[in-house]
Amino acid sequence: MQFKNTLEYAQQLDAEDQLSKYRDEFHFPKVNGKQVIYFTGNSLGLQPKRTQKFVDEVMTDWKELAVEGHFYADKPWWDYHERLAAPLAKVVGAKPEEVTVMNTLTVNLHLLMVSFYRPTKKRYKIICEEKAFPSDQYMLQSQVRFHGFNSNDAIVEVKKREGENFWRTEDILKTIEEVGDELALVLIGGVNYYNGQVFDMETITKVGRDQGAFVGWDLAHAAGNIELKLHDWDVDFASWCSYKYMNSGPGNASGVFVNERYLNRKDIPRFEGWWGTKRDTRFLMKPEFEPMENADAWQLSNAPILSVAPYLACLELFEEVGMAALIEKRNKITAYLEFILHEIDKEVESSFEIITPKERGCQLSVFLHGEGRPLFDYLMENGVITDWREPNVIRLAPAPFYCSYEDMYRFGQILKSGVLKK
Repeated sequence: MQFKNTLEYAQQLDAEDQLSKYRDEFHFPKVNGKQVIYFTGNSLGLQPKRTQKFVDEVMTDWKELAVEGHFYADKPWWDYHERLAAPLAKVVGAKPEEVTVMNTLTVNLHLLMVSFYRPTKKRYKIICEEKAFPSDQYMLQSQVRFHGFNSNDAIVEVKKREGENFWRTEDILKTIEEVGDELALVLIGGVNYYNGQVFDMETITKVGRDQGAFVGWDLAHAAGNIELKLHDWDVDFASWCSYKYMNSGPGNASGVFVNERYLNRKDIPRFEGWWGTKRDTRFLMKPEFEPMENADAWQLSNAPILSVAPYLACLELFEEVGMAALIEKRNKITAYLEFILHEIDKEVESSFEIITPKERGCQLSVFLHGEGRPLFDYLMENGVITDWREPNVIRLAPAPFYCSYEDMYRFGQILKSGVLKK
């Protein structure tokens, strides 16, 4: 497609965009009285306007029904989370029974490790990517120490090649083969938070499982951003947060996927709680745990309804639009942003290097060669909400629900003025 770096062209793209109306479904912050250009949906998505209704409904039920809201609210609280399973399954490519919502991301990864990291004296090693998100690093390190292993030995990091900013699938597969029958688990972020790379989850999962290991994915930057087929890829487990591309609000409830082969089983190790037992007999207070026949068996406590309600509101939007349409716009608007960056690069002395490979979602990570923190500060002061990562990288995520092509054009003009200003 032949893009143009003009306001008129960007506005034409917006006029042709079937999803442009959804921009008005979100609240935007303002800087200097003007609506911001928001590039940090990969950190915290904007608030959907309809979220307020979902939260107010719960607050009203709590006020008017108190404890009876568990059973007599319009959306009874005792099965509230079950409403999320079917629409969420579509987003992550799963069967509804393989999906549940509970806790927060790292809590869920720890809980899933009970089931899927079962080291033996021989098979105890974990493969992850170099410099995984710190929370994943801390989680893995504490897990291997808990089991009595040294993290320097038990955790095998796949590194990027010298001089490259991305991982090669063949290096990951080679590492899996080298670790061999010592490998207990492969756990990688499906989309890397720093460079925005999408990993070949299907291939890595197959090779890892063929090696006799469990394979799981941290999908924090993937859910709601890229096409996922967790069931078809035969992934063992996965978890993701809901507050990035899924716009559920800061720190809100996390999603979990457990492959159907592990459902309705009493023999799998798992930390268990009241809300994971069969709901038909839950209130009989039986001493023996009888697992739910779906992923809800991994739940411990009743759902935090005020955290789950915004997630349900967001999933209503995903149901209306569908992942296919979001991905189509994501590809086009990200390509337009890439074009704008290259065009501005021609007009200024600085050099912008996009370190995100072609296997990407909607994030572009950009080295600002010759620039520093002052350029980031300039962008923020002029209404471009973006993300700074040391030493001189900005992450730009044009989320398709609410970012416009005009945003991309205007960002380019602000970026250029920030460079020329120094």
